[in-house]
Amino acid sequence: MDQTNTAEQEFSSLTAIVERTIAETGNGEASVEHLMRSFGHASFIPLLILPALILITPLSGVPGLSTVCGLIIMLIAAQRLVGHKQIWLPGWIRHRTIKTPKLHAGLEKILPFTRLVDRVSRKRMTFLFRPPLVLLLPLACTIFGAVMPLMEIVPFSSSLIGVAVTLIAFSMLTRDGLFALFALVPLGVVVWAVSSVLTTI
Repeated sequence: MDQTNTAEQEFSSLTAIVERTIAETGNGEASVEHLMRSFGHASFIPLLILPALILITPLSGVPGLSTVCGLIIMLIAAQRLVGHKQIWLPGWIRHRTIKTPKLHAGLEKILPFTRLVDRVSRKRMTFLFRPPLVLLLPLACTIFGAVMPLMEIVPFSSSLIGVAVTLIAFSMLTRDGLFALFALVPLGVVVWAVSSVLTTI
């Protein structure tokens, strides 16, 4: 599986994705469909990173937003996994909107994090991006997104998932396998948290 496509090649950093989002959304409200058009319907990795980054911001505390972001992550990652060329999302997700002043404020708060990740990233452990191991990365993101609705009741878990998906997707963009391995730690925590929640139901 090729890790990048033509639509994604212009994005080489997390900071570029954040800055592109802020520049493209303007003032008022921005819809998921608007963001898809801004990045391109074939830009799997940037559009996988964006909802994950939102989960790291204070916006993750907005009721229901974590679930929507999780569903977007699950659907995009699953389509990447099976080799789709274009991203499809159901209409009710594409038409969801967010107030851009809050979006911009949240994204600006994580710019120090994105700049740090960009600064230390480089190609390494590239064996993770060759078959069959390469399939594990979108599969992990699919699992993270699928469990997100359960995480609404576990404090800070959505932000943990956001960090994990961000690192995995960014590693796919830059072929930095170290970030992908770091993301396996949150995966273990999430599995434990979901197991704990299910046992109490």
